[in-house]
Amino acid sequence: MSFIAGKRVTETLEYDGGRQVTVYIPPDPPQAFVFAGDGQLISQWGGVLEEAGAPPTMIIGVHRLADETLRLHEYSPGFSPERFAAHEKFFVEDVHAWARSRFEVALPADRTAVFGVSAGGELSLAVGLRHPDLFGAIFCASPGGGYQPPDVMPGSVSRAYLVAGTQEPFFLDNASRWAAALRESGADVEMRERVAAHDDRMWRAEFPLMVAWAFGR
Repeated sequence: MSFIAGKRVTETLEYDGGRQVTVYIPPDPPQAFVFAGDGQLISQWGGVLEEAGAPPTMIIGVHRLADETLRLHEYSPGFSPERFAAHEKFFVEDVHAWARSRFEVALPADRTAVFGVSAGGELSLAVGLRHPDLFGAIFCASPGGGYQPPDVMPGSVSRAYLVAGTQEPFFLDNASRWAAALRESGADVEMRERVAAHDDRMWRAEFPLMVAWAFGR
């Protein structure tokens, strides 16, 4: 476990019977903001950013469901459009507004990213494509294949940083497909391959590089 000088705050918001959100607050005033699914996992990575010398970054992590099928339905638009839309509204409207008010931060789009790994990578792509006015950068690691690039990409597309491992060919193919589609739409895209399988060691190692790429050191 990395040393963490900042602190984590967990609160329960009114969604689907109560959904927890954990926020990592860096020791210095935040210069960047990252919203993420799988919040009980991603919110623990603040120390990784500190150790790497990344800009002080607040992580706003929305907790996932324990049921993997329901998690996928919330994160990927194609399986259960109604459930995805409800979770998207909570993530984009309710959590965003709560974070602004609760922590008295402005959340400018050019300093705010959406991040996800595996199925959460599908969430980051879907939310980032739909809301470039809120999320100026998309961080996506090892995305699943349930959400594919649309035939017509939005007119305005956020910057995107994608990564996948050479030992997870299914996820690497998905990431490469998205990188190509985003580049064709005119987006600024960084696509990286690492010698790694589908695990959080790679994702943790890449997270500070994503933040530095989008927001500087």
